[in-house]
Amino acid sequence: MPSPTVPTPQAAVPAAAGNAAAARIAVKRGFAISASNSALRLLSANRAGAMEGASTGPARIFPREWCTQSLQSIAPTLGLLKDPVNERTSKADAIACYRSRHELSLCSVAVTLSDVAQAAGVHPGTASRALNPATRARVSPATARRVLAAASRLGYLPNSLARGLRTRRSYTVGIMIPDLTNPLFPPIVRGVDEVLGPAGYSALVANTDNDETREELLFVALRARQADGFIVATAQREHPLLDRMAEAGVPLVLVNRTTDSRAIPAVVPDEATGVRTAVGHLAALGHRRIAHLAGPQGLSTGHGRYRAFLDAMAGQGLEPGPVAFADAFTEAAGRAAGGALLAARSRPTAVVAGNDLLAIGLLDLLAEAGLGCPRDVSVVGFNDDPMLSRMATPLTTVRIPHRELGGEAARLLLDHMTEPSSAKLLLLPTRLIERASTAAPRTS
Repeated sequence: MPSPTVPTPQAAVPAAAGNAAAARIAVKRGFAISASNSALRLLSANRAGAMEGASTGPARIFPREWCTQSLQSIAPTLGLLKDPVNERTSKADAIACYRSRHELSLCSVAVTLSDVAQAAGVHPGTASRALNPATRARVSPATARRVLAAASRLGYLPNSLARGLRTRRSYTVGIMIPDLTNPLFPPIVRGVDEVLGPAGYSALVANTDNDETREELLFVALRARQADGFIVATAQREHPLLDRMAEAGVPLVLVNRTTDSRAIPAVVPDEATGVRTAVGHLAALGHRRIAHLAGPQGLSTGHGRYRAFLDAMAGQGLEPGPVAFADAFTEAAGRAAGGALLAARSRPTAVVAGNDLLAIGLLDLLAEAGLGCPRDVSVVGFNDDPMLSRMATPLTTVRIPHRELGGEAARLLLDHMTEPSSAKLLLLPTRLIERASTAAPRTS
């Protein structure tokens, strides 16, 4: 068989083989680059630096279309293979061969679903079902493994746009977070992603900064990008925007917080049990003057934990101590509101804080006032945020299942998007984590 004619290399990007900048330009223009006459390398932008110190001599630049030809039409001319090339070599085989022999992590060849199906020896429809996590169970495990292996070998990337046109879904979910600096939320988002990912969905995280106008703009932007549903951690007790979206049929699930209307599915920690356990722990240590540093009452977390505190104190046969209301769940708000508790006529010997950040703010205030924790005042937080055990005074707190909250919210949303149902409230268990910030009160 005669050797194929090799077109003259493009001269659009004149460069020496060692010129990394020229290599990057060529890659951006969609070319494959060879450092010598006997090797073809397809470089992604992050591999262009490998051209540094490459062999001398003019670089040969070949059009991207060459990669779609069979191995037979390219390899012999470039001297890439020593073994004979089968005339029936397929495009998929050629791609796989190039990648395996040249350790390529990215190739400019557009691998199609048909290429994967051919490589796996199955019908394209079967390959499609095997590659989609939502339909993978419809094919045999052996077939699914064969298709996934072929897709990995060829570097197949699903065409999300085409898939969305067929299914009328974008396979994206918006996650609305009120404050990304709050350590409560990253583990929740992690839990969401751990469930959405295997189901074929991507999460788009939006930070509202507790700003209602910003929140509405972000909702509009994500809906314009055809987000299939939302997991919302920004709910307020009265939240007209969420009510309107729910009435319009937008799939929503609330996480960590809920609304008074209870019209939207929600996954929240069992706050009443958590606060009751915290108060019981302090009472068992001998505390009788127990105060509460409450969170914002416009949020279900702030209001619910405040009501739970009153009920828990009554359950212990104790009069509620002083209550201070913070205007945000932040350290600064804890410091600002905590002053009222320390200035009380009969200073409390223990404080149950509405969350860990409020508790940390109170601890700072105690230190400034020359008071020790737990020597003078015991403090209990809520959430068990990361790193609390490494504080100078490790904080006793009520642990909520962060990742499980996110995971269950994601499962609830996936079910809701498939088959809308009436709103339900899912409570996840909490437990007290005893550390060094609580102890028996000092005797007078």
